[in-house]
Amino acid sequence: MLTYDVKIWSIRHREDRSKPYQVRWRVGPQPHAKSFRIKAQAEGRLAELMTALRNREQFDVATGLPSSELHAMQSPTWFAHARAYAAMKWPKASAKHRAGIADALATVTPALVADKRGGPDPSVLRTALYSWAFRFSVGDDGKLRPRCEAETPPAEIKAALEWIGRKSLKVSDFNTPAVVRNALEALSLRLDGKTAAPNTIHRKLTVLSNALRYAVERQLLGSVPLGTVDWEAPETDDEIDFRYVPGPRLAKKLIAAVGRQGRRGWHLRAFFGCLYYAGMRPAEVTALSLNACTLPESGWGELLLADSTPRVGSGWTDSGESFDSRGLKRRARKATRPVPIPPVLVATLREHLTEYGVADDGRLFRAHRGGHVLSKEYGEIWKAARLAVLSPRECKTPLAEVPYSLRHAGVSLWLNSGVAPAEVARRAGHSIAVLFRFYAKVIHGSQQRTNEQIEQALKEADEAGS
Repeated sequence: MLTYDVKIWSIRHREDRSKPYQVRWRVGPQPHAKSFRIKAQAEGRLAELMTALRNREQFDVATGLPSSELHAMQSPTWFAHARAYAAMKWPKASAKHRAGIADALATVTPALVADKRGGPDPSVLRTALYSWAFRFSVGDDGKLRPRCEAETPPAEIKAALEWIGRKSLKVSDFNTPAVVRNALEALSLRLDGKTAAPNTIHRKLTVLSNALRYAVERQLLGSVPLGTVDWEAPETDDEIDFRYVPGPRLAKKLIAAVGRQGRRGWHLRAFFGCLYYAGMRPAEVTALSLNACTLPESGWGELLLADSTPRVGSGWTDSGESFDSRGLKRRARKATRPVPIPPVLVATLREHLTEYGVADDGRLFRAHRGGHVLSKEYGEIWKAARLAVLSPRECKTPLAEVPYSLRHAGVSLWLNSGVAPAEVARRAGHSIAVLFRFYAKVIHGSQQRTNEQIEQALKEADEAGS
C-alpha cells in the first residue's frame, strides 16, 4: 500500500556494528532501516529518500521504498516487454508487418543490455531474436507462443536467448536518457554498421515508439521517453525521381520485350501490363482472379480489386504459406477498388485467358508449378527485358530499374493526362496525402496547366465583355 505518511530521521551512528551508519524512516505504522559501512553511503541514501519526499512521492508501506524505486524494482526487462509487445500485435497484424516488428525489435534489443560480456556472435543473436523470440505461432490448444517455446531451438540459439534474458535492461531504464539514445542509435545502423536508409530508420522508429507507448499503457513508464534526448530522425525524400520513370513509349517497349523472353516472358506479358495500365501493385496482380475482371470484346473494361498476396515467408503467415492473403493495402479487409482499364489491357488479358486459362483457384497468373508468381521470377524477366531495350549507358542508371517502375509510370501517365488527383489516388489505392508526397512534381505540372486554362477562360470572358 502506498501512503504519504512518511517520517525520516537523521543518521544514527552505532560504533559496535560492522555497518555503523543507519538510515531510519517510517512509512505509515511500519518502521524501516538500512545500515551502511561508510557514512557517505548513508548520507547518499538519506538524500535519495528526502528527495522523494520533497517530490511528494508516495512510499510503499511494506518495503519502505518510494514509489519510483518500487516501480523500477518491479519493472520487467526490455526483452520481456518486447516479446509481450510483439505477441500483442501478432494476431491482427499482416504477415509483412509482423516481420517488420520483429526486424525492428531485433535491431534495438541487443543495444539495451547491461554489458556485453560473454555475449553471442551478433549474427546468432540477430537470428535468435528475429526468427525465434519475436516470431509466434498458434498451438493446438489455441494459445499463441513464441517459436522458441513451440519448437526446440538449436543450442546456440537457446544460449543466445538465455544471455539476452539475463543481460537485458529493465523497461524503467528508459527513464535514463543514455538508454534512449542507445536505442535510437542502434536502429539507425545496418547490420554491417553503416547508416541505414532514412525510410528504414523511420519504419523501425515507429515500432520502437509504439512499443514504448505499450509500456505506458502497461503502466511501466509514465510517458514515452523519446523526447528526452536531442536526436532527430533523418529527413526522408519520398518523392519519386521521375528522371528514371519510363515514359509511355518506353513502357510499351519494355512490356513488349517481356513477351519476347521465352514462354515465361509471354505468360507474364499481361502481368506487367497490369502494373502499367492499371497502376496495380505486384502483390495485387498475383492475387488477380477471373471473377474480378470485366473484359468486353471492345472498349474499356474494369478490374475490381479486393485482394493482395505479398510474399513474406511461411514463418510469418497464419496459413504457413509463403504468401500472405489479405485485403488491399491500408484498406478494410473487405474493401474493393474498381479500376477502369484501357482497351489495350483488355485485349492483352483476353489473349492471356485464351492461351493460359486460370489456376484452380481462379487466379490469372501462376508459377510454373501452379503456385504464386515469385518476385524473383518476374524480376529476372524484367531484368532481361530491360537489357534488351535500354542502351548500355541507360542500363547503368536506375531507369526502369525494377518492375514497380511501371506502376509509377502508369500513375504519372494518369496525372499528366489531366485526371484529377483525387481520382488518380482512388485508382492507385493511395490516400491524397501519399499521392501528393510521392508525385509532387507531376501534380505541380498538372496544376500549372490547369492555371493556364483558367487564365485563358478569364481572358476570353474579358474579351467577350469588352
